[in-house]
Formats: sequence, structure tokens, C-alpha cells
Amino acid sequence: MSLLLMPCTLSEANIYVEKYHRHHKKVQGHKFSLMAINDGEIVGVAIVGRPVARFLDDGLTLEVTRVATNGYKNACSFLYGACWRATKALGYKKLITYTLSNEQGGSLKAVGWKLIGECGGGTWNCESRPRIDKHPLQKKLRWEKEEG
Repeated sequence: MSLLLMPCTLSEANIYVEKYHRHHKKVQGHKFSLMAINDGEIVGVAIVGRPVARFLDDGLTLEVTRVATNGYKNACSFLYGACWRATKALGYKKLITYTLSNEQGGSLKAVGWKLIGECGGGTWNCESRPRIDKHPLQKKLRWEKEEG
């Protein structure tokens, strides 16, 4: 049976992320969220918002901030492809996302995303604003899909 795409609320997507994402928790905001459904069951969600990195927030770029699935085959690729189509339909020109450096990015490659390179990582904790790290601290890989 093929996957069905449906919109969902941020609250619905965050509940799914809390249950299934391997290393991140829910997000604070979004532009839109999508869910993949198979035979009436949600098998994955994607959350798209403004870029987390301020210097990438140019008004024409969005970021896939979370993708979480229950392991259903091809659900990640299905969602990444749908996010790009929705992003373009809304008039944006570029969509970015990040994976951990030890993740292969097969779902992104399958739908034509381009690996840009290694970036980020590390702690946000500092003396002037102490924080408790709740996320992986290793370097990330940035992926992009853009018009043209």
C-alpha cells in the first residue's frame, strides 16, 4: 500500500517526535508539519520551520527541523520529498536540514538533496548563560535542496 500525505498540527507532530525521534525532543514552532499515513496509521512526521541558524534565515529558506518515523520503509524519503514540494509551493527557494555526522543520509540522497558539508556541533553552555545539553554535541552534516 502506498503512503498518504496529510498536514498535521505542531502539537500532533511533537507528540510523534517525543515518541519516535532517536535523539531530539519537540520543537517550539513551525511553518508547517506533515504526516505520512499507511492504512490509517501515522508512520512518520516532518516539521518545517525557519532556519535555526540566524544567518541562514534570509526569508527564502526553510529548515526541516524534525523527521521522525516508526521505521516504516521509505517514510523518511517520502516526507523529505513532500517537505520540498510544499516549501516550493509556498514560494521559498531553499530547504535545509541536518543529520548527525554518523548518519548516512540515504533518505535525503534518495530524493535528490545535496550534502553541503560539516558544520555546527558543540555545546551551547557558557558561563554567562549556563545550559544543560539535551542533544548530541558532535558535528552535523548540512543538506540542501534548492530551486534551479
